[in-house]
Order: sequence, then structure tokens, then C-alpha cells
Amino acid sequence: MHTKRKLRHLLVVAAAALALPAMAQQKNAPDSVIIKKLYDEALTSTESYEHLRYLTKHIGARLSGSPQAAAAVEWSRQLMEDMDLDTVYLQEVMVPHWVRGDKEIARVYNSKRMGTVDMNIAALGASVGTGKQGLSAEVIEVQNFEELEKLGKKKVKGKIVFFNRAFNNTYVQTMESYSDAVDQRGGGPVAAAKLGAVGVLVRSMANELQDVPHTGNTRYEEGVEKIPAAAISTKDAEQLSSLLKDDPSLKFYMRMTSEMLPDVLSYNVIGELRGTEKPDEIIAVGGHLDSWDIGEGAHDDGTGCMQSVEVLRLFTDLGIKPKRTVRAVMFMNEENGLRGGTRYAEVAKAKGEKHLAAIESDAGGFTPRGFGIEGSNAQLAKLKSWKPLLETYGLTDFAPGHGGSDVGPLKGQGTVALIGYKPDSQRYFDYHHTQIDVFENVNRREMQLGAAGMASLVYLISEHGL
Repeated sequence: MHTKRKLRHLLVVAAAALALPAMAQQKNAPDSVIIKKLYDEALTSTESYEHLRYLTKHIGARLSGSPQAAAAVEWSRQLMEDMDLDTVYLQEVMVPHWVRGDKEIARVYNSKRMGTVDMNIAALGASVGTGKQGLSAEVIEVQNFEELEKLGKKKVKGKIVFFNRAFNNTYVQTMESYSDAVDQRGGGPVAAAKLGAVGVLVRSMANELQDVPHTGNTRYEEGVEKIPAAAISTKDAEQLSSLLKDDPSLKFYMRMTSEMLPDVLSYNVIGELRGTEKPDEIIAVGGHLDSWDIGEGAHDDGTGCMQSVEVLRLFTDLGIKPKRTVRAVMFMNEENGLRGGTRYAEVAKAKGEKHLAAIESDAGGFTPRGFGIEGSNAQLAKLKSWKPLLETYGLTDFAPGHGGSDVGPLKGQGTVALIGYKPDSQRYFDYHHTQIDVFENVNRREMQLGAAGMASLVYLISEHGL
């Protein structure tokens, strides 16, 4: 432990000993007292925020297979080794290595209304390139796969298919808007290629009209030609749609030099506090260490990772000894493969580990709202029973919901409850998968509140089971 932090740790422990001798007799302290201490410490310490600053500003974007991802692995391992944890270790996982290459170029040629118009695009993850000369073709606009199929091969062959289905902004939860639209990004290139298209443009996954494109992964299918695929900013999607109405025969030029390289060895990074009474029952809390290669991966998912590390720091600095084992996991390769989460579940199954709960923070570092759970009715009822303890801190939403992509592969291993931390979702898709997902767009206090809420839930599960 660094000298400054060590001194601070000793002072915190000493203060706790003076103010609450029962801290050493944790089981005698009411849950509300421990939760208040977790919040007090989280809200008056800047450690998690400064860790995020280092991850985003000094290491930066961390796409799987990149040197930055490797640096993030080593840094986060050292970060947890500097804490008073029982063990810190790396878990091997082979990950894909896709590279974007040169900055993308896109423009509309020969528009009747505006002439040549530059457009903002970003290659989708896993996309092939266009070749150095680029690709030029007519564009055909569709809203969904059904509309594409009705056009048929005769109208689609040799063209760039433009999927322009906007977010449905009548949904209050923006995650629902995302789920409603993202199929065109994941499946668009294959559907278009089957009808002879030479390229794909997908409207960015965002609520607002912006100039920045939102990248994200796409998928290819064995036996179907791989065609270049890019996200186009929402503002340019609107403009392209308007220009096509005036001139359906306009040409769109796009140049991307992206390519897939051989897989690379990487790691999940795991830190653990062993349980004092039921060490074989594990509570995992984590986020994904990788990010897209544009921006800094601050909200997606630097905040989730640093909040998870903060859970362990809060326990160690406050002298809280969990009854059950608490494990923080920095998953690798959520963005373009999910191999870290899959590998973690494989190892857990092979070892016969019993996960009581797996909590993931992967929805941004915004104001906390609650938790979603994939579990039994009894587990949901127990989660809701803690609402009186947590609603004072703004955690009021406890309902069935998505647990998290990285923890998802654990489903079916015993009675594990998959729990997703739910911050306010309204701003998430302003930044998601973009060049503006940077440290400056994370609010320190919102992030700290999230970490305290996660730590409180981990504490309650550790004390009382689920």
C-alpha cells in the first residue's frame, strides 16, 4: 500500500475504533449504521474518481487485443494488489484483435441540392475494410429487415444499404430504445450481403441528434460475404435521408481500413476478500475493463470497473469483514466478443464454485436508481426487503431486469442471482461508444453514490444471503 494511502487507512481504522468499538464486532452493528459508514466514506474520498482519471487519461481507450488493454490489465492488477485483499490474480482469456486503421472518410457525391457533402461515420467493430481506394455506390434506405427483404435482390444488389430506424423516444428507459433498435447494427451486414449489397450504413444508437457516430460490434456469418459496415451520426443520417428523397440515385463514398488480426492472450483481473463464515459462497461485483477504441471508455465501462474496485476498498478501509467471499472482477472483451465473461463462467463451473450473486455495473456512472435482478421470486422479494435501508440514498427501483452481459454466462450455475446496477439512463446514449465518452463527462458525486450503493448491496447479501 502506498505510504499516503496507508496512513489514511490507519487513520480511518483508528477513527472507526474510537467512534464505534463495535466495528470489530460487526455483527452487533445495525445494517443502517454500516451502510451510513459506507456512504460517508465513499462520498468523502476521491480515490475511485482519481483511479478513473488515471485509467482514462493515462491509459485511454482499451479495445481488446490492444496495447492499452494490456496496460489496463497490469495497472488494475497493481491497483488491487496495493489494497489489503486476500488474493489478486489474473485469469487467462483469448480475445479478438480488431483494429480500426485510418480515420474513416465518408461523403455524398452529386447531391442535387447540396453537391458534395462530408459525412461522419465510424466503422463497426469486426467490420472488414473497403480497401484503400474506398467504396462508392448508390444508397437504398430501409427501416427494418422486413422492408429490406421486400425490396429483394434485384433492388439491393450493388448498393449500400442504409438502416435508418431511429430510437423510439416514447420509452422512458433509454435501454429499451437501444434494445429496440440495435438489431440493425448487429445483423444488418449479413442481411444486406445476402441480397447482394456491397456495404452497410447504420444510424447511430442514440436518442439525440448529434454529429458524432456511435460505433459498436457487428456480426458476420459463415458462408455470407463480409461487406464493410459503418455507423453514421444521427444528424448525418437525417441529412442523408433527406438528400435521398431529392436524389435517389446519389452516390455515397466510404473509406475504411479496418481489419481483424489473430486472437491475442489477455486476462480478467480478479481481487478477492475471503468470507469469514461462508467463504465458499461468492458475491461477484464487476465491470468490463475493455472499451471501444474511440473516446476513453469512461462511462462504458471505466466507471463500472472503478466502482467495483471501490467496493473492496470501502470494505478494507472501514475494516468490514464480509461473511461471504466478495470478489471484484474486471472482465475483458465485453464489447466485441464477451469472452471474458464466458471464460469466468467456465472456470467457475469447472471449479464447482457457488456464486450467490453476480452484480455488474455497465450502464454508466450516472445517478443511482436501483437494481434489476434476474433471479427467483424469493430473491427478488429479499432484494425488495432492503429498500427501506437504501431508499434514503436514492435507490428505489428494485425489479426484474437485465443482470449484465459479463455475468450472464453464470446463469444456470446453481441459484445465482444476476443483478444489474441501474443508474439513471437518460444521458447514457449521448456518450455510449463515442469519442465523447471521456473522463470530463463523468460526474464525481454520481459515480461515488453508485459505488456506495453497490457496496451496500454487497454488504447486505454478505450478511444475510439472498
